[in-house]
Amino acid sequence: MQRTPTLLIHGGAWAMPDDAVAANEAGIRNALAAGYRLLEQGASAVDAVEAAVAVMEDDETFDAGRGSFLTSDGRVQMDALLMNGENLRTGGVACVERLRNPIRAARLVLDRSPHVYFVAQGAEQFAKEQGMALCDNSELVVPRERERLLKAQAAALAGHGDTTFSGPPTSHDTVGAVAMDAHGNLAAGTSTGGTLNKAPGRVGDSSLIGCGCYADNHSAAVSLTGWGEPIMKLVLGKWAVDRVAAGASPDEAAHAAIGYLFDRLGGHGGIILLGPDGRIGMAHNTPRMAWGLRTPMGVQVGVTCK
Repeated sequence: MQRTPTLLIHGGAWAMPDDAVAANEAGIRNALAAGYRLLEQGASAVDAVEAAVAVMEDDETFDAGRGSFLTSDGRVQMDALLMNGENLRTGGVACVERLRNPIRAARLVLDRSPHVYFVAQGAEQFAKEQGMALCDNSELVVPRERERLLKAQAAALAGHGDTTFSGPPTSHDTVGAVAMDAHGNLAAGTSTGGTLNKAPGRVGDSSLIGCGCYADNHSAAVSLTGWGEPIMKLVLGKWAVDRVAAGASPDEAAHAAIGYLFDRLGGHGGIILLGPDGRIGMAHNTPRMAWGLRTPMGVQVGVTCK
């Protein structure tokens, strides 16, 4: 049965200031264009998700790829996951420092490895063996993030907490995409530079199956963004798609998931969901979330407020 190609993406849920809205919306539009162009040509949902996320990794507006947050010692360390809802094939990488597009490395793991997950130097070596070029970590660092790191470390020394997701605008956040192709297959992908001033080696929810990302044709495709530790503890991506499988609409499941995140652990974040029937759901409890939707009916892009 022919299905309606659909691409839904997010650019992060956080305390976005007014002067960042235009750049976020432009980046979302570019990502939608790249991913949906493939769907229109008959490509798979996996292809579309990979392409959309790669565009956002290349855009330093977002916390993924170039422009990512810095670790406490001033480096970029990135995580990404890509999942095929047709057969549950999955590829993930974490703590990579020399790959411009971690989502493309995740795709290589999905397609060419009997394993699911590679980390750090092992992930970079696998990607290199598969033909990906390595870059110097300094090429991924932008001056804005050096300044943010210094400010965050000074604030920490002064005893101030991190308000990335719930307080005054300080930073940006994770990117992700979910898609359905003309054959009805779902896919999901998430990519991140993690959190500002994180400890080297820390891995968040984004690249963990069932936490920041999940896709299954029998339930839904999901990508999350926000404070990773609470999301991981609740395995929130799988929690949400299971609600869809049990009969909830994607919109109901999305709002229930964010409510559960806050009520259970005080967590902040955002979620996008795409069901096998093409229905979508979005929710967040941060001040703002950037998102975009493309179907044959047209393009919608927005930065929604809580």
